Amino acid sequence: MALKDFLHPPAIAAGFAAVLIGYSSSAVIVFQAASAAGASAAQAGSWMMALGLGMGATTIGLSLRYRMPIITAWSTPGGALLATSLDGVALADAIGAFVFSALLITLAGASGWFERIIDRIPLALAAAMLAGILFQFGVNAFGALQSEFTLVLAMLATYLGARRWLPRYTIIAVLAVGFVLCQIMGLLDFTRFRVDLGGPEFVMPGFSPQVLIGVGIPLFVVTMVSQNIPGFAVLRTSGYAAPISPIVGATGAATLITAPFGGFALNLAAITAAICTGPEAHADKERRYVAGVSTGVFYLLLGLGGGAVAALFAAFPAEFILALAGLALLGTIGSSLAMAVADDGSREAAVITFVVTASGLELFGIGAAFWGLVAGGATLLILQPRNA
Repeated sequence: MALKDFLHPPAIAAGFAAVLIGYSSSAVIVFQAASAAGASAAQAGSWMMALGLGMGATTIGLSLRYRMPIITAWSTPGGALLATSLDGVALADAIGAFVFSALLITLAGASGWFERIIDRIPLALAAAMLAGILFQFGVNAFGALQSEFTLVLAMLATYLGARRWLPRYTIIAVLAVGFVLCQIMGLLDFTRFRVDLGGPEFVMPGFSPQVLIGVGIPLFVVTMVSQNIPGFAVLRTSGYAAPISPIVGATGAATLITAPFGGFALNLAAITAAICTGPEAHADKERRYVAGVSTGVFYLLLGLGGGAVAALFAAFPAEFILALAGLALLGTIGSSLAMAVADDGSREAAVITFVVTASGLELFGIGAAFWGLVAGGATLLILQPRNA
């Protein structure tokens, strides 16, 4: 493709929206995790730099390699796990746990066992799980009307109008109107923004058996279960037969490289990926990988920003982010629900998968997406003989 083919406005807007939503919703968790590990401000900036550059390189590389919008992200549940489990842990030992988890992820990709698990998940259940994950984002978009009625209502009206007359530019229009209104209404707060490019800070890994077991293994489990499974579900329900093992192996290898600088876990994105896999990103399904490349470029730019990133996204009001995320994902929520309940034989299992996933249930440190699949799979096993 020529360079001009990558300058596709809807794809660029989708990439920007994906990165904006991803960073603004969970960058603070990364800083909390770094703080729990005793990292200095410069080291916390290094964590953001390592993650941004790692996500950018893997997103661009994988999207170009497979001609699919393959979006990677840091492990948000992994970051939350670290924020609550690294108190009292030496920074070197925490880095060692990141390296150990990365080795396990790489092994999961190289051995092919994770791919065999993914291939056994029925498409209806995968679609129901995805709908359950995204459901709360749709709810939050309309819930934001309570606190910023004018802003959110204008964004919603823009969404409906653009869907009617300019469907290819829906997210661009919503972004533009929302940003202008935030400026007019005085909702942008740049008082905490500081330009601090910083730089990478290498930390020699330490390998404490207790930390490897108590932090490294749980980090691996939540990354694979709570992130990679939903991530592949997004690709599958969007019609992309992504090669699972090579992609998992690539994210594991990238984590290995970035771990000494604070890159604790890279994996497939789910929520933000859904923004780039739908028709809003590109009318031609075979060219939506351009949105992946666009996302990767924004990742790289933000990675170079290091410690300034979280402060930048903190300037936007929460309602703007909630509305943008929910409206960008409405189409994916609808198509996932339609796919989930299309087959009479698996409909009840799919509904249970959806409800459990949407409930936000968390058991043993593992999120609702996994338990939704477990509940739906068990339902399918029990009811299938009757439906056969």
